[in-house]
Amino acid sequence: MYKYNDIRVVHLEITQKCNASCPMCDRNENGGVVNQHIRNNLAELSLEDCKTIFEPDFIRQLNTMYMCGNLGDPISALDTLEVFRYFREHNPNMWLSMNTNAGARSADWWRELASVIGRKGAVIFSVDGLEKTNHLYRQGVHWDIVERNMKAFIDAGGRARWDYIRFEHSEVDVDRAEALAKEWGVEKFIRKKTGRFITTDSKAKDTHQAQNRKGQETTTLTKPKKAEHQNLALLKQKEIEKTYGSMRDYYDKAHIKCKVAEEKNIYITAEGVVMPCCWTAGRMYKWWHSDPKVEQIWDHIELAGGKTAIDARTHGLESVFSSGILSTIQNSWDKSSIADGKLGVCAMKCGTEFDPFAEQFK
Repeated sequence: MYKYNDIRVVHLEITQKCNASCPMCDRNENGGVVNQHIRNNLAELSLEDCKTIFEPDFIRQLNTMYMCGNLGDPISALDTLEVFRYFREHNPNMWLSMNTNAGARSADWWRELASVIGRKGAVIFSVDGLEKTNHLYRQGVHWDIVERNMKAFIDAGGRARWDYIRFEHSEVDVDRAEALAKEWGVEKFIRKKTGRFITTDSKAKDTHQAQNRKGQETTTLTKPKKAEHQNLALLKQKEIEKTYGSMRDYYDKAHIKCKVAEEKNIYITAEGVVMPCCWTAGRMYKWWHSDPKVEQIWDHIELAGGKTAIDARTHGLESVFSSGILSTIQNSWDKSSIADGKLGVCAMKCGTEFDPFAEQFK
């Protein structure tokens, strides 16, 4: 796929902890109880872990490091500021960023973050409504804290982008939110066309029922009413099913153009596990499986020697990167079908004819 010395981008999941309980996040069961496969082992990388994984010479070869991930929010990690500072110390010119719901930490923390990241970086604020709507998806996030923290970061010189997912309940606020973003000094406002109304088995749905931590129903999330707010992949899905017979048949035949291979990107989980991307890592702990290892990605993990063998905290990033897990994944693309061993998540996320992820930003 590419070599260790070719890596230019690191996607770092620094923690599995989060202050929110978003109903379409794998961290929770529809926003309710925490994922059964992580609840007793909420992993997090410390500054010392990151120093072990990312040596100074490696950091100097990077163009970008960003914190996001599948299960946590960087603001919930203990050493987020210190890790950003470590990367900046060894590469003054690289781009640093993170995605966050902005609903935690003090204003002083956000001011310091702006100073550490500087102008060669940004924070992507995932805020999907205003004072009466944001919390309907970002459950547990309080608007007054979001507003305070965004303003503190921007006023301290931080560069900000606002990513706004449109649901039926929040599409009415999107124009006012964009005006507010301009008023606050946000550099870019993205009206995201969510792909969250496509299930993991690629079936379209119109609603998603949210729950609270007690398992009680809260908001019924509904896709936007306005056609211009909807993800166009939902429409293209019908064409693909007509052409191939079903989405499963399409995935069996899909030509894969790997997004992270083009970017020379690598993903590190909060357990220190090295994977090519967040999508492959995201198949590791699906809460609806009693045994998460029924997912195909575990076949590749086992071929690499098991999860401990690809833990960069123990073996170092260069050694793990050379373990072969990326090669076995890439080699699977030549298989005749998912049943024959083609990695399905790669076909779903990087198949060239169906891309809900890319369509979010159009």
